[in-house]
Amino acid sequence: MTTLVLFRHDLRIADNRALAAAAARGAPVLPVFVLDEVSPGTRRLGGARRWWVHHSLTALAQDLARLGSPLVLRRGAMAAVVDGLVAETGADAVFWNRRYDPAGRAVDAGLKESLRRRGLVAESSEGQLAHEPSRLRTAGGGPFRVFTPFWKAFCAESGPRDPVDAPVALFPPESRVASEALSDWALLPVKPDWARGLAARWTPGEAGARKALESFIEDRLAGYADSRDVPGGETTSRLSPHLAHGEITPRQILAALDRREIAGSPADREKFRRELGWREFSWHLLFHNPDLGSQNFNRAFDAFPWTGDSPHVAAWRRGRTGYPIVDAGMRELWRTGWMHNRVRMVVASFLTKHLLADWRQGEAWFWDTLVDADLASNAASWQWVAGSGADAAPYFRIFNPVLQGEKFDPDGAYVRHHVPELAKMPPRFIHRPWEAPADVLFRAGVKLGETYPVPVVDHEQARRRALAAFETARGQHDDRSV
Repeated sequence: MTTLVLFRHDLRIADNRALAAAAARGAPVLPVFVLDEVSPGTRRLGGARRWWVHHSLTALAQDLARLGSPLVLRRGAMAAVVDGLVAETGADAVFWNRRYDPAGRAVDAGLKESLRRRGLVAESSEGQLAHEPSRLRTAGGGPFRVFTPFWKAFCAESGPRDPVDAPVALFPPESRVASEALSDWALLPVKPDWARGLAARWTPGEAGARKALESFIEDRLAGYADSRDVPGGETTSRLSPHLAHGEITPRQILAALDRREIAGSPADREKFRRELGWREFSWHLLFHNPDLGSQNFNRAFDAFPWTGDSPHVAAWRRGRTGYPIVDAGMRELWRTGWMHNRVRMVVASFLTKHLLADWRQGEAWFWDTLVDADLASNAASWQWVAGSGADAAPYFRIFNPVLQGEKFDPDGAYVRHHVPELAKMPPRFIHRPWEAPADVLFRAGVKLGETYPVPVVDHEQARRRALAAFETARGQHDDRSV
């Protein structure tokens, strides 16, 4: 009898517990990837992730073919596709790794119940997290809402299990099962010029994930605690898109940190573990708050007077705000599908607090343009910066884009790389070109308002406006609460 193995956010063969369990049955294994964008609540992949998924599926198909069982591609509602394949192949079992987003959980729960009711084996395994959100609880039995106690509870759990090895071989079904053509899914962008920057920067697939982890541990983990906030160089792991697509697991990363002789100090390793912890915390929040991506976690912000789309928001998307660190980040995002985490906070603060734009506008733009966009981290991070989220930064903490640039990009290397029209500006004015004397601008070849924009808003005025809006919204919320 055949075992179907469903691939979703787990495009790998190592540390894939569903695949390992299916292989252990000793029966034919049929690996299946279902492109499901029609089940209720399912969110269509953004453009950058569609590009990634195309290339990651190509790599996964090659890996599975080497094991002996080709990957089958199907489109449609997950439950309907699985039912069709069960009937087509006579499969007696369906295995998968758990999903933790609201729509995925609902689909999988219904699928498991339906399969078992018909006498089939339906088994789910640990998914893309190092903890099960349903099991990690506060002392009072509820979910965590603040990171620090969550992290303490996470660390207090028994040590991470060892990752499971990839199967040595798989037995294919006796009869060939038809697969859709990946090219017919049109996951790649219509305009290939946009994807060139992504291709130059990333290697999707499990092998690319392993290489990224090895490179980080060997070359950049040492000093990570001090250098991770510097956007101008290779200072972070760049593992986030591989994690988002399940090409590597948190447990594999934690095991690598624990087992290897590495140059990083205990502080470096702990800082990196905490970054993985923030990802786990985001998924914990989404699991227990299914509307995290659409509703304010702190409902006091329901009264906040967010603005709609505007020319200033369009300038933010294009990297034309007149604030160099903001523009550098937004252009890096467009060209590479990624942005340094420190800069993500700066550009998010600028959108929500300088422009008073609804955080959901930023979340939607990041969803479409980030190769590492995932439902939990994207929503939780945007709400954290906006002030409406769990354990959020206070609303009055408004990033000054000039000071942030001068602190974390003091020589302007990051800005010069991504905003080449400012490449000749001296460090003193690279983050505040509107203050540069005329002769400095002339020598740098900068014409404000022509070659580079003047700031779309004044920082101090925008700051006062944001604080006033917050006070007004808080007052309205308090009035309704009486």
